[in-house]
Amino acid sequence: MDNQSESEFPLTRAEYQRQIRRGNNQNGGNGPHRHRGRKIFGIIILILLAIVVIFGGLAWHNAKQTSDQMFTSAGANKRRNAQKVLAQKRPVSILLLGTDTGDLGRTYKGRTDTIIVMTINPQTKKTMLMSVPRDMKVNLPDYEDESPAKINAAYAYGGTKETINTVQKYFNIPIDYYALVNMAGMKQAINQVGGVTVTSPLTFTYEGYSFTKGVPEHMNGTKALKFCRMRYDDPQGDYGRQQRQKMVIMALLKKSASYKTVLNQKFLKTISKNAKTDLSFSNMMTLAKSYRGATKNIQQGHVQGTDDDSDGQAFQSVSYNERQRVSNILRKNLGLDPVDIDEGE
Repeated sequence: MDNQSESEFPLTRAEYQRQIRRGNNQNGGNGPHRHRGRKIFGIIILILLAIVVIFGGLAWHNAKQTSDQMFTSAGANKRRNAQKVLAQKRPVSILLLGTDTGDLGRTYKGRTDTIIVMTINPQTKKTMLMSVPRDMKVNLPDYEDESPAKINAAYAYGGTKETINTVQKYFNIPIDYYALVNMAGMKQAINQVGGVTVTSPLTFTYEGYSFTKGVPEHMNGTKALKFCRMRYDDPQGDYGRQQRQKMVIMALLKKSASYKTVLNQKFLKTISKNAKTDLSFSNMMTLAKSYRGATKNIQQGHVQGTDDDSDGQAFQSVSYNERQRVSNILRKNLGLDPVDIDEGE
């Protein structure tokens, strides 16, 4: 089970490198990339999983069946005993990942173009969603020859395991669990909850869909996809897109938390086909029972980088001070003392 995420993608190392280099070259320009903007929306399905985890409310049999189908161990070098953390009802961290390809049975793993560290503190009743820029420049812990690389390439080289190890290293935080999703089924999932209502922070038109600043709009799956995809006309670039993405996530959380269709078999099938996690059904029930209060206060943040075009790639360089700032925030919500990001635990 631990090696499933690596063994199901039979490309050779050389083939991986060629595809990854091709991805870097395609991402380095300033023109519109139709597929690139679309890649982040697997996170929507991931939040449906978070609903199952945090809010509970599903029929017992349906929830267990769905969670069993999604369970896959990451095999990462986790920094603490996650089962003990939950058993003691201590603050927990979950790494939310959205891949840039289709079904999980694909022949090329792709990249995690959505990376969000979610920390849930049942004592302070606070949840933090911290977005990490996909182009963050890193040295991959287990792939020195491929470094420096963008953090979203960690998954392409070493799967979920390498992504968790990289996040833990650069922010000196423990990652207790992960949840990974892909693109397939996103529109259907949003449609199955009746759409989401979001107020756009700016006026823009994208691929035939128009949005007006300050005007609440009810969006079906297709329109929500367009709302989140636009990047190059946003003054904040990818950071603005991250913000719009999280607006849709929050709207979906609010809508789905009490929505009766989470009991629908078709809805659950959509989730199970497009998500993997190392949270067991028992873990999910513990979260639903003991951590639900923390969802009443959800805060958002992001890791801020600066443009770095070294080595012919469009990196985002994140300074030591910024990584330390983010580490302090996340560790605080985990009930941990601040430590230097370069110190091991």
